[in-house]
Amino acid sequence: MARTYLEPASELPIYDECDVLVVGGGSAGHSAALAAARAGCEKVILMERYGYFGGDVTGGYVLMIPALSWQNFNCVRGIQEEWFVRLDKNAPDSYISPEREEVGEKDAFKLERWSLIHGCVAPDKNNPYLIRAPYYEPTQLKLEFDAMIQEQPNIKVLLHAWGTRPIMDGNTIKGVVFESKEGRQAIFAKVVIDATGDGDIFSQAGCPWEAGIPRTEDVRENRGGMTALVWRMGGVDFEAFARWAKDNPAEAAAFRQNLNKIAGYLTGFFPAGSNEIVWWNNWLPNRDCSNLDDIRYTEFTVRNSIRKLVEFCRKNMPYGKNAYIYDIAPQLGCRSSRRLVGEHVYTRLDIATGAKFDDVIAWHSVIPMVNDGAPIEIPYRIMLPQKVENLLCPGRHLSADADTISGVTLIPQCVGTGQAAGVAAAVCVKDGTTTHNVDIKKVQKILCTEQDVPLPRQENTDPELVRALEEYKYGTYTETAKKVRAAAGLDW
Repeated sequence: MARTYLEPASELPIYDECDVLVVGGGSAGHSAALAAARAGCEKVILMERYGYFGGDVTGGYVLMIPALSWQNFNCVRGIQEEWFVRLDKNAPDSYISPEREEVGEKDAFKLERWSLIHGCVAPDKNNPYLIRAPYYEPTQLKLEFDAMIQEQPNIKVLLHAWGTRPIMDGNTIKGVVFESKEGRQAIFAKVVIDATGDGDIFSQAGCPWEAGIPRTEDVRENRGGMTALVWRMGGVDFEAFARWAKDNPAEAAAFRQNLNKIAGYLTGFFPAGSNEIVWWNNWLPNRDCSNLDDIRYTEFTVRNSIRKLVEFCRKNMPYGKNAYIYDIAPQLGCRSSRRLVGEHVYTRLDIATGAKFDDVIAWHSVIPMVNDGAPIEIPYRIMLPQKVENLLCPGRHLSADADTISGVTLIPQCVGTGQAAGVAAAVCVKDGTTTHNVDIKKVQKILCTEQDVPLPRQENTDPELVRALEEYKYGTYTETAKKVRAAAGLDW
């Protein structure tokens, strides 16, 4: 039996009270706090365990935001697009991507140029077109994230503060206990948003949840069951290397195989917003980013390989003889651990059938896992826990099954569900309702008319996008979609 320690009972000082408490300042939590404040909450508290916002985006060096467009439609906007509007103004050379005005273009010159950059051209060889998929400098986004929060006087920020457990009154959450340099304290709130990414709060609040991802060695099968520690390498000419790799596919494949052999795990580099710098992503299989042993293994395994990889590149990489270690991400790259089992569990069948939801709060193009990347409807209920009231759970740990979560919890979906959670929390506070009986139509209206979030069947729905989706049958024509439906016994 595991040994235990009985912690003495103690009185905790109440640090503060607020309308909405957001635990975690990653892309979901940062967006939730902004959205709640902009929707009229008088007092929002945003709690973050590090000294900056952004989570994987800024601290984990996930330096590419995929699939912000589909065909010639910019279907992901809101706070997500605001990042790049602000960078255009304040740091215009800090990211690379096809412009919003270029999405869907099929110009041969542009297709050739952007084909060197992963994710910027639709993968269908019969129908290639430009996709908005920005690669950015994380330090510049840190500065923008700070500014966005500081522009909202109704947001109070706690940095280097770690939410440790929920405060419950029956099945209703009332606040959170947190730890900091000031010790253990409590915050009470009308609505709590668990944006920790690992379900640190909901897993202790009595909500149903699942742990872990099925074991597999194939990153294509289950990206979510893998950890990473991302780092950057300078002193290279990425575009020249990419052109060499395109012209010499066999040699390039051998070069990449050597990288994996040297590292001892699957790895590779991508552009990093500057032609002289690349970022190394990696995929360590069958690891859980909430498990201490797996966290330690990931940190040490990747760092132990970095010098060897750089030395190999200096000696063997075309246009890489001056390569050097630029920096290493300050935090672990997390993909999935605990998963909420919410009021709706999102599955591939939802994608394969082009499911429509009355409580839709995001409408995103996703990586082509089932439906050729066509926009899918994301419902409010996948961040709404069962059994617990006044708690919302947007972001990486939202309610999707193990086969689906890897494709629907990338950065845009974390931002989109976070923004919706913030608006929903604000509506609950204003109307005196709970998260389970919130006026979802009011939430949708605020998202659409005040916060620039396109949604289907709303005032700002683009009829041309609907027409295109209907023409393409919402991507349900793919062989993968057919197999998913067949496995479910659906006669389509």
